[in-house]
Amino acid sequence: MIIGFYTIDNLVSFLLQADKTYCFVTLFLSENWYYQFPAKWGVQNDAMIFQTRSRFITEKRKVKSMNILVCIKQVPESNKVEVDPVTGVLKRNGADSKMNPYDLYAIETALRIKEQEGGSICVLTMGPVQAEKVIREAFAMGADRGILISDRKFGGADVLATSYTISQGIKSAGDFDLILCGKQTTDGDTAQVGPEISEWLNIPCVSNVSRIVELDGNSIAVEMDMTDDIEITKIQFPCLLAVDKDIFMPRLPSYVKKQETKDREITVINFSNLKDQDEHHYGLNGSPTQVQRIFPPEVNAHREMWSGTAEKLTGQLFHKLQELKFI
Repeated sequence: MIIGFYTIDNLVSFLLQADKTYCFVTLFLSENWYYQFPAKWGVQNDAMIFQTRSRFITEKRKVKSMNILVCIKQVPESNKVEVDPVTGVLKRNGADSKMNPYDLYAIETALRIKEQEGGSICVLTMGPVQAEKVIREAFAMGADRGILISDRKFGGADVLATSYTISQGIKSAGDFDLILCGKQTTDGDTAQVGPEISEWLNIPCVSNVSRIVELDGNSIAVEMDMTDDIEITKIQFPCLLAVDKDIFMPRLPSYVKKQETKDREITVINFSNLKDQDEHHYGLNGSPTQVQRIFPPEVNAHREMWSGTAEKLTGQLFHKLQELKFI
């Protein structure tokens, strides 16, 4: 048990009710430093007396306020989207959209860390002006600040140009201890942008993060789901984590927070705000790969109903599979 900010009366009452003889005493030296040690306690002449054990144990810990950035993205709400016939990229203007589902897990992870360690959460997205919608949603979940990277020069970017643009935006926004991303997006499914951002920023990265194991002021230990096995690694701050689904259950946006933050300012970063002013590093110009074609999956509503004996249906199914060239 850690004894923190208790009045003497409340502390004695609590210890008596809990029938505790030994406890941990925490001596706060300043806002960021404290000593902690086990002690035996008692009451003598109406005074509370703490006596340390024969073997004196101390622990000193630096409590650090976390500065967290969460990269989020607005994705199409359905597969019924239009594609630009010239560039081969999605037409996002006017299309129904939502926050990328994996990013909800990243936001929830940031909120849990903030609740445990303190600090602030900034969300960042890249896209057209309407992408502010997902930033507002993040505000309603508990994020403190929002940044929108938006410029026509950034349009049509592949994963390399996208990750570079976001990294430049992050550099313009300030320093962060921890950057969180969703494992992947539902429109591209590449799972490459997060790790590439870390490369541009020259910070370590861990993907497929399924659990936070331990967190201290200088590092974080995480569990990675590697399909065939589970790995645990510890990395120093600053770093980037790409979190998997179900790391935490995302909370619902709060209506109260939505009303409180409806007029909160969102910082907009465009091409002129970036340090690198070479247009060949952004958008289509900075994309070494080009999308040849994007199309929604075809919907096949054709159905066949068969009836007969097991022997007849087996033969019919075999010939149908041959006809479709599955066997």
